[in-house]
Amino acid sequence: MDVKIGVLHTPKEIDIDLGDEADADKLVADIEAALAGGEGKVLWVIDRRGRKVGIPAAKVAYVEIGAVADRRVGFGSH
Repeated sequence: MDVKIGVLHTPKEIDIDLGDEADADKLVADIEAALAGGEGKVLWVIDRRGRKVGIPAAKVAYVEIGAVADRRVGFGSH
């Protein structure tokens, strides 16, 4: 599962690959809990390699959750 997190006042988004076995419903619940906590809360996400990424909840602009897409490069048609 791929997660993209937009951060306020930052042009780039954080792109995290959680792996195929990640639970989307649990992730949504964790995100909602962190965002409801207000100032001082941190949204922690652990990627498929075990690295932890922390974003201050007050700085989260948006979260996009989706499956890892087949990323193709090129201009050919299929």
